[in-house]
Amino acid sequence: MRVLIGMSGGVDSSVAALLLKQAGHEVIGATMTIWDEVVRNLAPKGKDACFGPKELTEIPETRKICEKIGIPYYVFDCREEYKKLVLTNFREEYLNGRTPNPCIWCNSMIKFEALPRTAKAQGLEFDKFATGHYARLDFNPDSGRYFLRTAADLSKDQSYFIYRLSQEQLAKIMLPLGEYDKREIREIAKQAGLKVYDKPDSQDFYAGDYNDLLETKARPGNFVDTAGRILGRHKGIWNYTIGQRRGLGISSERPLYVIGVDKQRNEVILGHEEETGRRILTAVQCVWMDITLDDTPFKAEAKVRSSQKPAPVTVFPLTGDSVRIEFAAPQKALAPGQSVVLYREDIVLGGGIIDEVSK
Repeated sequence: MRVLIGMSGGVDSSVAALLLKQAGHEVIGATMTIWDEVVRNLAPKGKDACFGPKELTEIPETRKICEKIGIPYYVFDCREEYKKLVLTNFREEYLNGRTPNPCIWCNSMIKFEALPRTAKAQGLEFDKFATGHYARLDFNPDSGRYFLRTAADLSKDQSYFIYRLSQEQLAKIMLPLGEYDKREIREIAKQAGLKVYDKPDSQDFYAGDYNDLLETKARPGNFVDTAGRILGRHKGIWNYTIGQRRGLGISSERPLYVIGVDKQRNEVILGHEEETGRRILTAVQCVWMDITLDDTPFKAEAKVRSSQKPAPVTVFPLTGDSVRIEFAAPQKALAPGQSVVLYREDIVLGGGIIDEVSK
């Protein structure tokens, strides 16, 4: 089989390419360029991130990795798609007082869509597209639908980040690392002589200050408590996310947390820890894998952050692509704009974008 694999220059995608080649596939390495000239001189040069200037040095390094593995390597320009689909969403959400997850949009719209589409448009033929994500792909012959399962190494599971993949996308991908743990991957890389075997994981979306990307002027407003009392001044609602504790600049006998943002009043609402819990959310733009919804509520487990342990919920289908989700226990940092992903044991059911949150 001819497999195109998205290469990031890290140990995961490098070993994924190696494993595919060892399995007898004809493997082709590919990197998408997304780094924008507009912010090129703003971000710290030494900080590693998905969207940052280190892309410029990592492309030559990735080419060497592909030469070591013995596979061809191509670079495809996806900057315009990234700017239009990921950065535009990022700006709009933050400026509206919401907290987006650009990595989720990047995966579904750029990495698993624009990259392979661009490669084919430029004449590169392949049967499947692969990445170094830690998740497992499965298929239900009874329903004829593909679905994701969590990775064998739950500490590295990335199913949360790729829950928005469509059936068409899932039918065309391979996830070679789903059954491995990270220690095994690093050891495989070391034994194969790949210098990236001990390279740290990239944790951040952007290498600089988010204000570089928002391209907006400061709009100071008030910090207030739940009773509306003014506690201080903020520098713009987009600088604060639900659950944030540090960087508020407010003196208080007890720690204060961001518990809400009011765009209309240009206010950031603060509260103490006991005021941070929320149980109910509405999710929109939902996508589903191997599950068909009707009007019947159902039980599941939910994550609102990739690193979170799934929490028990009841899901109430609404009209269109929306659901109401009620957690069994209050949760911290339920933030509009973020994704909520639903699981049943190790199976990914689907998920959506948090639109509203209530007690």
